[in-house]
Amino acid sequence: MTKVSLIAKLQTNPEQADEVEAALENTCKAAAEEAGLEIYSAHRDSAEEGVYWFFELYESDEALGVHGQGDGMKAAMAALGALLTAPPTINIASPVAAKGLEI
Repeated sequence: MTKVSLIAKLQTNPEQADEVEAALENTCKAAAEEAGLEIYSAHRDSAEEGVYWFFELYESDEALGVHGQGDGMKAAMAALGALLTAPPTINIASPVAAKGLEI
């Protein structure tokens, strides 16, 4: 089974950083309900204010396919989505080498 990684860029209003980061924390907590989701981490960009990144690692395409379907994740993603100033940029890839990750 090939693992799948997802990297997403989120653009938000820098003046709403506290709200955005609270929504990111809630989204990460809700991710605990998702089977097959191995890593779900949010990161603040060090160069661009208001920009955040998600790194996600799934055990399979099937696990990625059901991402966001649980009630907790739907609510958390809706709250986060309301704070975005543009649609997220999403890149899906297949990991080939890593330190600290079993791929």
